Amino acid sequence: MKKVYYLSTCSTCKRIMDDLNLSDFEKQDIKTNAITANQLDDMKEMSGTYESLFSRKAMKFRSMGLNEITLEEKDYRKYILEEYTFLKRPVFIVDGQIFVGNSKKVVEELAALLN
Repeated sequence: MKKVYYLSTCSTCKRIMDDLNLSDFEKQDIKTNAITANQLDDMKEMSGTYESLFSRKAMKFRSMGLNEITLEEKDYRKYILEEYTFLKRPVFIVDGQIFVGNSKKVVEELAALLN
């Protein structure tokens, strides 16, 4: 399976996706087609924790005061499901491997796998 979860309004997601050959990927815009609990649970199984899928850069992180409290795994899951911007993106799944976020290292590892 090859799938990418992304945000169509995110210029970084667009740039990364344009740089890679994703013709055989299933694409899911998380703004118009929200991730399901099952999808999130599958991502967690591959990544290890919900925290690894959670974006602290989301604008709502501070505005909701989440930066001032200690979050647990169940909290990360709840907030990602409630608010799509809390999913660290893009998320690529390639044959059971997961690549989360837009760091240079993650993108390079994904590109190496795809080439």
